Amino acid sequence: MPTTLTINDTEHTVDLPDTVPLLWVLRDAVGLTGTKYGCGVAACGACTVHIDGEAVRSCQVALADVWGPVTTIEGLGTPDAPAALQQAWIDHQVAQCGYCQSGQIMQAADLLARTPNPTDQDIDDAMQGNLCRCGTYPRIRAAIKSAATSLSEA
Repeated sequence: MPTTLTINDTEHTVDLPDTVPLLWVLRDAVGLTGTKYGCGVAACGACTVHIDGEAVRSCQVALADVWGPVTTIEGLGTPDAPAALQQAWIDHQVAQCGYCQSGQIMQAADLLARTPNPTDQDIDDAMQGNLCRCGTYPRIRAAIKSAATSLSEA
């Protein structure tokens, strides 16, 4: 039975089993490949997206369980107008291999939506489930703080 989802403010209808993880709906059925597969058990954060404004691991949310609009990394900004977090990531040269970064940014966006002026501890607590094998954690923290400043000045 077809299911209609709102993804990045656009409706998409997919004809997949209700048990298919949202990650595969996004990547394979809709063609949004910015969300990455990392571990498949919600332990790494690479597949983080927002559902109804909340950061979730898309590898663990079945299609039938999607409860609201989905936002992926592609929905945060555009190449010509990156979101504040995306620009901060660029400015602080956060990415090395880059694989985990879409999940990192989506988790950070959730943090800033809830805590506009996060402390180091707030950042560490919010980001602890997002792993970066390259170890760019100090740059991630700096980028989040920079984006928080940019957003507060806007």
